[in-house]
Amino acid sequence: MEFDPIWITLLLAAGFAGFIDAVAGGGGLIQVPALFAALPREMPATLFGTNKLSSIFGTLSAARRYVRAVEVPWHLLLPAAAAAFVFSCVGAAVVSWLPKDVVRPLVLVLLVAVAVYTWTRPDFGASERAPRIAADRRLPVALLVGALLGFYDGFFGPGAGSFMIFAFVRLFGMDFLHASASAKIMNAATNAGALLLFAPAGHVLWALGLGMALCNIAGAQIGSRLAIRHGSGFVRTVFLGMTALLIVKIGWDTLAA
Repeated sequence: MEFDPIWITLLLAAGFAGFIDAVAGGGGLIQVPALFAALPREMPATLFGTNKLSSIFGTLSAARRYVRAVEVPWHLLLPAAAAAFVFSCVGAAVVSWLPKDVVRPLVLVLLVAVAVYTWTRPDFGASERAPRIAADRRLPVALLVGALLGFYDGFFGPGAGSFMIFAFVRLFGMDFLHASASAKIMNAATNAGALLLFAPAGHVLWALGLGMALCNIAGAQIGSRLAIRHGSGFVRTVFLGMTALLIVKIGWDTLAA
């Protein structure tokens, strides 16, 4: 695949997507539409596969920076990430026969609920609190969260990072900074699961995807550094902004369907 000047736009979009995704999730809201607009002749599966290739590098880069700066509950995260990996493969496998039009309105309602809940509680995620779940139930709940959000990310995707962050804050008492760090680890697993299906089928533009991955890494490094420096308040602000944009995007898609 030869270099196309339109790649410059995609590389810039990948950098910005990496920045946003590293802070609060939602990088796909930037990167996926950019791919579809720039490469209208490519199959959708190929564009999604290229997006996953780019995203997984940025997500892993952000996760590495986070875990060097903040403590994460590996005893919960690793099983949850494993469940997310398996069920993202399941979600990607059923995407061809389960109509997304059924899912989109439900996701819209859930995003609105998440935004309203977070907005009306200024102290939500401001600092770490005791988990709402008893100690003996945390692992099963973590596995369930990983399975549900893994399936969702493999099948549909938009807002998966935001739902992960919200779940970690609401269920496990994390602040937004630790929740964002934890979400990156789970999100890397879901990206890997989806990529495992896209790549063998030839649905990846490797040269473009690897170039976008470098830019995604650069953006992710900047975003995670700012999140660590400015803390949960900064992550919360970006989280609310990206959730609002997701609501507008999915709402528009629902009306246009």
